Amino acid sequence: MFERFDKAAKHAVVMAQEEARDLCSSTIEVEHMLLGLLVSPDQGLREILAAHGLTAEGVRDAVARKRTGEPLGAEDAAALRSIGIDLDAVRESLEATFGENALDQAAVPAEQSRWGKYWGADGGPRGHIPFTKDSKKVIELSLREAFSRKDNRIEAGHMMLAVLRAPNAVTRRLLGDDEAMRVLRDAVSGYLDRAA
Repeated sequence: MFERFDKAAKHAVVMAQEEARDLCSSTIEVEHMLLGLLVSPDQGLREILAAHGLTAEGVRDAVARKRTGEPLGAEDAAALRSIGIDLDAVRESLEATFGENALDQAAVPAEQSRWGKYWGADGGPRGHIPFTKDSKKVIELSLREAFSRKDNRIEAGHMMLAVLRAPNAVTRRLLGDDEAMRVLRDAVSGYLDRAA
């Protein structure tokens, strides 16, 4: 199927793997596919995405923040409260046991190289990073998007339409509500129409 992908779409898939590796992810997720599209050589698509508030730096930072354990926010506290965990009570208990501001003063171990998890001693990659079921679906839907438009190749724009058609929880949060995704879908479809 990859023989149908144009240069920008192939580049986006390769970069999705690199983004996953850079973010120390053990799998290639839909958000990595989105990041691959945001750094693809398709300037027109990148401009459309930027006009809708999507940049590689912004998405990468949002994905990395969730991975690195940014302090829990109000939404997280509410979700934990719904299953019977009160963050304030946990903090109070820790401070009673270990002293005031114990969490703020905790020594954080030095971070190992982010490459150590994936690269062997010889400098080569340590194994293949697999695509998740959802990211494989994006690739499949890219083909369907191209066929439905009667296009003979899969472009980066088709991949973006596929991401919009099957977002995971992370990309849904990044892309916005249904109306924002509809507007972006219309913009990408219009871009593909102009390019045809």
